[in-house]
Amino acid sequence: MNKVGLIVPTLNAGKLWQSWLKAFEQQTRKPDYLLVIDSSSSDDTAAMARAQGFDVQVILKSEFNHGGTRQSGVNTLSGADIIVFLTQDALLANPDAIEKLLAAFEDERVGAVYGRQLPHRNAGPMGAHARFFNYPSESQLRSLEDRQRFGIKTVFISNSFAAYRRSALMQAGGFPVDTIMNEDTYVAGKMLIKGWKIGYCAEAQVFHSHDYGFVDEFKRYFDIGVFHTHTPWLQQTFGGASGEGLRFVISEQRYLLRHAPWLIPSAALRTGLKWLGFKLGALHRALPQAILRCFSLHKTYWLRTLP
Repeated sequence: MNKVGLIVPTLNAGKLWQSWLKAFEQQTRKPDYLLVIDSSSSDDTAAMARAQGFDVQVILKSEFNHGGTRQSGVNTLSGADIIVFLTQDALLANPDAIEKLLAAFEDERVGAVYGRQLPHRNAGPMGAHARFFNYPSESQLRSLEDRQRFGIKTVFISNSFAAYRRSALMQAGGFPVDTIMNEDTYVAGKMLIKGWKIGYCAEAQVFHSHDYGFVDEFKRYFDIGVFHTHTPWLQQTFGGASGEGLRFVISEQRYLLRHAPWLIPSAALRTGLKWLGFKLGALHRALPQAILRCFSLHKTYWLRTLP
């Protein structure tokens, strides 16, 4: 039977952390290894995790890196055949969520699988729509051959709730240590090229959503633009992101028309900010360091990396 590890990066998890730990305690399939990588929280996040049986590795906040930190966790849990990733704000929705996610690995062609993300109960209409759009009610299994059908969506995955087969992850080169974000997308693309399949398990569910402000939307898409500039092979192999973006905008407008029509102007402004952020991110090599840090959501990236 496969040994399973769980890795959770944390930073001041706050009020939701107690609910997170309670939901985890109720799981029917608990991983064999439990690791929290905490970025020097100033609250009791680390102490609460230790009390629940987690090994806690504390790093400096400036040391956190989306890919590098997760890969260090993978290296630490060297006995795990499958590694599950969760974030501190992804609340397991059912007691069998992890069990159902792991069941996807019964198919030996599956290199990675991610679960369904449902909006938090207090989510706003735009945050809720983003979850409904990206995480449908039907499960999927995608291979490299599906790129004609799904385009860039072929590599979609989320480390807020995902699991990786160690052998596939290592064959793909592990998580990149120098990416600003989307380390999960990067690895999914490498796995597909190596012949592995990516699974989406709609029955394995967490509550996880964000209600981003206008500035954070801009900054997030700036970072996405930076990411794609450093990984041109992704769009060359799987296609550009513009078609998927247009599909999202149309879907969002229809959703808001039904549920919150007064937010349509706000959504239109948001779409413009996303587009501008993405385009500026793609041109980031021409921008000075001070501007990069100002425009970016992940500021510590620029302390370590040349643009």
